[in-house]
Amino acid sequence: MTWSNWAGTANATPLRVHRPRSTAEIAEVVHGITEAGHRVRAQGSGHSFTAIAAADSDALDLTGWTGIERADLETNRVTVRSGTTLRDLNAALDQLGLAMTNLGDIDAQTISGAISTGTHGTGARFGGIATQIAALELVLADGSVVTCSADERPDLFHAARVGLGALGVISTVTVQCEPSFVLSAQERPEPLEQVLDGFDEFAADNDHFEFYWFPYGSKALVKRNNRLPLDAERKPLSRLRQFVDYELTENVGLSAYCRLGRAMPKVVRPLGRVVANLLSAREYSDLSHRVFVTHRGVRFVESEYAVPRESLHDVLAELRAFVPRLQNPVTFPVEVRVAAADDIWLSTANGRDSAYIAIHQFVGMPYREYFDAFAAIAGQVGGRPHWGKMHDLDASVLRTRYPHFDDFLRVRKECDPAGTFANTHLDRVLGPA
Repeated sequence: MTWSNWAGTANATPLRVHRPRSTAEIAEVVHGITEAGHRVRAQGSGHSFTAIAAADSDALDLTGWTGIERADLETNRVTVRSGTTLRDLNAALDQLGLAMTNLGDIDAQTISGAISTGTHGTGARFGGIATQIAALELVLADGSVVTCSADERPDLFHAARVGLGALGVISTVTVQCEPSFVLSAQERPEPLEQVLDGFDEFAADNDHFEFYWFPYGSKALVKRNNRLPLDAERKPLSRLRQFVDYELTENVGLSAYCRLGRAMPKVVRPLGRVVANLLSAREYSDLSHRVFVTHRGVRFVESEYAVPRESLHDVLAELRAFVPRLQNPVTFPVEVRVAAADDIWLSTANGRDSAYIAIHQFVGMPYREYFDAFAAIAGQVGGRPHWGKMHDLDASVLRTRYPHFDDFLRVRKECDPAGTFANTHLDRVLGPA
């Protein structure tokens, strides 16, 4: 059976697909694969844009290994099985009166896939999803089951929270949650120059700040999300407004614009200026995950780099200067977010406060010139590519951008000496096992 990721940028036909339904079954399968000298990859929801989950031998389908195993309402720590999607986890946490501290705008990923690739949201005082992890249980190549945390096997913990699936199969994830809270959302178009001038102030003054720049327009869509207590009044968008703003405008309308642009590239630039001027403002509030997450119905390809916060303006200036010179126009906006520094070895925010710049192109439209130029611009300031998004860097370059790259490889060798968890993609970004 052929596996394909969400964007259609990677596919594979594994020789065997295993569907374990317990940690013991995962361990039995992994041990047998190692003994046979084969390789195995765990398949999440396929939302990475790279071939990180592509299996060239055996694949693990963890869709039967889901749900919460236990919850400690005194510490707000919840242990969840690795095949659980963020969408299902958020719904289950609601029932417990708990929430994740920060989320990205997609909830289709499994919890293990999200942390393994460094999925993040935005917020100058907040880290990515992996920083919310208190402990992990992994099945190593020899079939042994180990746990790690800040106190137990700390080196493995530093490595495995963003582990690329290279150290073992995550069986359970213990998430440090917090009591449910409300987010107040303010979204509105603002002049791009004004947003850039006030960027540091806006990032500091709002809990979760981001903006989207539409390449051929002079405006940005700015999102400010701020935390409120659970008993704060909630003012969610009406179902009609949600349908009009998100389904009709952001999905149906964007899809029509992109499809027209793909068929008639010459209309993209003038229409892009019109689209940027049609952005509307909205304010609402609701439970946190209902505000963090947005439905994305239009398929695209994406590349994202984390750059030092202080380098953001220089990188954006070069990108803005380059986009008008592209041979093929761009239909999708550029997304800009922020995150606090952390201590996770392969986290894109390791050791430095970071700004994230994500570029996109509609599926089926040329993107190589755009993505290559962006990679070169970000590379000048030591940019680190998102592990789940498109880039061409290999281990020789990535080693220079991560101070703990070789520490990670040392732990990898200890956990997986024969390269059971490798695939062609990891051979490139980490080097042969």
